[in-house]
Amino acid sequence: MPVFLAILLTATTLAAAEPKSEFAFQEISPTALQLSDGGKPVFVYNFGMTLAKGFPEEMKRSSYLHPVYAPNGVLLSDDFNADHPHHRGISWMWPDVTVDGKKGDVWMIKSFRQRFVAWKAKEASGPTARLAVENGWFDGERKFVAEEAEIVVHGIEPSADGRTQRVLDFTLRFTAVDKPVTVVGTSEGGPKAKKGFGGFCFRFAPRDGGAAKTEIRSEKGAEKGIIAKDEVMGKHPWAEVAGLFQGRAAGGRIDDLKGNPGFPNNGWLLRHGFGFLNVSYPGNTPITLEPGKPLVLNYRVTLYAGAK
Repeated sequence: MPVFLAILLTATTLAAAEPKSEFAFQEISPTALQLSDGGKPVFVYNFGMTLAKGFPEEMKRSSYLHPVYAPNGVLLSDDFNADHPHHRGISWMWPDVTVDGKKGDVWMIKSFRQRFVAWKAKEASGPTARLAVENGWFDGERKFVAEEAEIVVHGIEPSADGRTQRVLDFTLRFTAVDKPVTVVGTSEGGPKAKKGFGGFCFRFAPRDGGAAKTEIRSEKGAEKGIIAKDEVMGKHPWAEVAGLFQGRAAGGRIDDLKGNPGFPNNGWLLRHGFGFLNVSYPGNTPITLEPGKPLVLNYRVTLYAGAK
């Protein structure tokens, strides 16, 4: 076969293998940026301070994804739910943060808040889309942690287990601005049973049939990977929630990626009732963010359509 023809065939094969995507970013409100694919929404990134009707002013928050959609258009995420109104879509926040001797709670939104600073990239050409943003952790008007979040979004493709999927790759960087900042999971549960949650989270939309019809799977599940009971600080490299959402099978998974501190033995918070996944890093062992020394965390979120 002539070399030029072999190159052409290889290029054609590679192009055919890439998911066809037509990504576009659009600001749909003064506080929200939507990513769509072929005119259908993928997620909304809430960059501005956001508050749902009927909730108190102190619940305002920003810097998270909601709504988030499965490849079949099913709404997968939840926000401002009355049972845990501080939960917010796909987010990253900690309940115990200390700077200059002052303690705040970004998880419950007490004293400290994440806030938008600047866009770094909104790229929507080719088989992937890339969103990069600079945020900060603020005590009033003082920014004490610089946060950089990058999300690379892939096209819809078949999954290995017969579903369809879309992958979102997250890279998060946190750097103390001028003073050391201590971060640790919650002490909720008391000295002997600290729950340790905090970090990268996915709060799911209600599933048809509630907790009884919600499946949580991971590598330690006894049958088909199913984790039958809720867990606090159970150690896993990945976990997913699956069920029927508005009558259609769908789900979502978080992978705690190799190279992250603590991998693969970080604890997880797994909840069937309200549909929640949290990689609980650093758990009950405090870490210190130092100026000029970023903490880098990488996670992969997979959004599924269909039943396994």
